[in-house]
Amino acid sequence: MQIYNTLTRRKEAFQPIEPGKVRMYVCGMTVYDYCHLGHARVLVAFDIVTRYLRAKGFDVTYVRNITDVDDKILRRAAENGEPISALTERMIEAMHEDERRLGVLPPDQEPRATAHIGDIIAMIETLIVKGYAYAASNGDVYYRVRKFAGYGKLNNRDLDDMRSGARIEIDEAKEDPLDFVLWKAAKPDETSWPSPWGEGRPGWHIECSAMSTCCLGNTFDIHGGGPDLTFPHHENEIAQSEAATGQTYVNTWMHAGALRVDNEKMSKSLGNFFTIRDVLEKHDPEVVRYLLLASHYRSPINYAPDALKDARKSLERFYNALEGVEASEGAVDGQFATRFFAAMDDDFNTPEALAALFELARELNRERQKGNLLLAQAMAYELKRLGGILGLFEQSPGDFLRAGSDELPISEQEIEQRIEARNAARKARDFAESDRIRDELAALGIILKDAREGTSWVFERY
Repeated sequence: MQIYNTLTRRKEAFQPIEPGKVRMYVCGMTVYDYCHLGHARVLVAFDIVTRYLRAKGFDVTYVRNITDVDDKILRRAAENGEPISALTERMIEAMHEDERRLGVLPPDQEPRATAHIGDIIAMIETLIVKGYAYAASNGDVYYRVRKFAGYGKLNNRDLDDMRSGARIEIDEAKEDPLDFVLWKAAKPDETSWPSPWGEGRPGWHIECSAMSTCCLGNTFDIHGGGPDLTFPHHENEIAQSEAATGQTYVNTWMHAGALRVDNEKMSKSLGNFFTIRDVLEKHDPEVVRYLLLASHYRSPINYAPDALKDARKSLERFYNALEGVEASEGAVDGQFATRFFAAMDDDFNTPEALAALFELARELNRERQKGNLLLAQAMAYELKRLGGILGLFEQSPGDFLRAGSDELPISEQEIEQRIEARNAARKARDFAESDRIRDELAALGIILKDAREGTSWVFERY
């Protein structure tokens, strides 16, 4: 099994520290607002990673943190006139709802920064004792970037180049522009905790170092996150953690690709910013999930109406193959599973894995048309089993294919009447009338599907 390691910039054979067990940490949300589509990209990507590792037989401990104290949280709570705990609890509940709708399994552990203040303070104290951090005159505590010899290794950056673009704010008391904050002195009436350096709160980077090592140990197998976190967040995590423990922090670094909207960066200023719940109000969650996994997790992905239309049509092909076939375990040619697992073993290559599933669906249709019902049922079982590893095909085919029937231009009763009229025309060999009825329904978005078992229909909303 090969995984692309951001740190080494190449695919590497995956060898967990402890045979059969995987410890993985993924940077989670800063809970001051609803999750957006970029978050969905990361949530689904690492849900796939977790599901697949477990399907391979690994005992996975998946930790995804929550940042529940941060400048953005403080500002939003002040704007709303509410305690930060009320804001964060509401946003955490909304995040969990979004995850469930997208079919994202919950992490095994979900540590919150505010529950690890003691661990954060202890790590900062260790860094000060070792000379990697210092308490400044303004009450803040900073990390000495130049003290850590490996700084920049994740992003392949040179310290002097980084320094040329750095600057010191007026109210900062850094020794060097590159130094970053570990502990922030509290402003008047600001949420804070007591510390050896006075009342304050942790910086964002140190939170993840403390939470990850507390949950998974000083060295663990996989650390993941979004594409915007490699610098400075993950670079700073490495510097803090390895300086504090004297050990390698993470063996494999994984980063999901960026999400764009109509080929532009998602931004509120551009008016193309979408929360997960906005999107799921209009689109089937499985269609959105399929769109997010149809591209390789490291590739950029474009969210657009045409992309969603294609995703739905792809899922319809699978559900049409499954419709009317009772999935039942049985002997199936192993080539489909072999191709599927080979693709996923190659750095979780979901597009190639889906290609194997499409071929399986085609074979299922062929066997059903030939009347080989038992083989078709076994193939349906295999399709659902492999698709389930990706979190797909968990609806009933009828429910998915008839979704949106409340928007039908004519009633279901009238559709069935026209299908009966078409069947009568076909029986009378009046194929012109049969084709007319089919085309008339197609113009309304109602697509007929002929099979040995009879004629079914789906409604295409796009």
